[in-house]
Amino acid sequence: MPSLRTLLVLSLSLALPALSPPAVSAPAAPPADALLTLLVTRGGAPAAALLAQGETGPRYAEAGQGIGRRDHFRAGSITKTFVATVVLQLAEEGRLSLSDSVEEHLPGLVRGAGNDGRALTLRSLLTHTSGLRDFSADTRGTVPVTPLQAVRIALTHPPAARGRFSYSNTNYVLLGLVVEQVTGRSYADEAERRIIAPLRLTGTSFPGSRTSLPRPHGRSYSSDGTDVTRLDPRVAGAAGELVTTLADLDRFYAALLGGELLPPRRLREMLRTRTAHGSYGMGLFPLKLPCGTTVWGHNGRISGSYVRTAATVDGRRVLTFRVNTDALADPGLEPAVLAAEFCPRTHLNDRASNGDPASRHPFE
Repeated sequence: MPSLRTLLVLSLSLALPALSPPAVSAPAAPPADALLTLLVTRGGAPAAALLAQGETGPRYAEAGQGIGRRDHFRAGSITKTFVATVVLQLAEEGRLSLSDSVEEHLPGLVRGAGNDGRALTLRSLLTHTSGLRDFSADTRGTVPVTPLQAVRIALTHPPAARGRFSYSNTNYVLLGLVVEQVTGRSYADEAERRIIAPLRLTGTSFPGSRTSLPRPHGRSYSSDGTDVTRLDPRVAGAAGELVTTLADLDRFYAALLGGELLPPRRLREMLRTRTAHGSYGMGLFPLKLPCGTTVWGHNGRISGSYVRTAATVDGRRVLTFRVNTDALADPGLEPAVLAAEFCPRTHLNDRASNGDPASRHPFE
């Protein structure tokens, strides 16, 4: 398999002809907008859309049929950024500590097959260094489960090496349970109260067991073309159930990185990747682009939907793109779109940096 670095360089070099100046009578499309079409023609998505926010205001583009600017869609693991933000707010309020053991909040729950909640901290859950098995590796993201069922599935397997980065949806299911234990309210209610309502994210919700999407929405397709628009969100729970819009995601990440949701020391903690050896902060991960710019954000994959949000560290520039399927045939297109948005054109032919290990890990 070619490396992500090779794929990025190849994607950018192949995309450059599409960026050639049009006739003088029409302004050139921004590079990321021009690359959006490739998510359909080479990525195999039925449709794609992006919404960028910067100093000049919002910019929207779409490609393919059946997708719209105000559509609601499933955002998968972008849910983790919301959950991590709630946990860090609770830490700032002194209602929990990131050094607390899982056992302190969920006594007796994490036991079995060599797993032990007494030896795991909330920080290890946030940074994916707990070693807990990803329950969705067994359910394949198709079986609705309760949080306790998800944890029990994970605990039938021995853990990976503790302290080593190993992405696991089980970590955030447990964090959802911790939030409920500490506050007496669900993680969804806490996120609504602390994030969604204050930021007026009117298109964002935690659907629970509701299988339909709010209107307006388009259709969603699995990688084999099956229509999966209706989906039970309990396949993901606190690890990936969020429903949202392009505008809401741009607003959320701009507010988070701009310091509206966390005090500076907690935001710095969220961005610190040392615990996960450069791969992950807490509900966010970095990607170093060929021009040297590092963007922060998350991606989300759930049946019928793939979403990626990236922003500058100050939140002043944000890009969210989505496709209405859960797989892209060309994995190099994602970093190509981000580089086209956040790097000057003069850097588009630069070789991809070895960068942080996060760029080499799948985030489901």
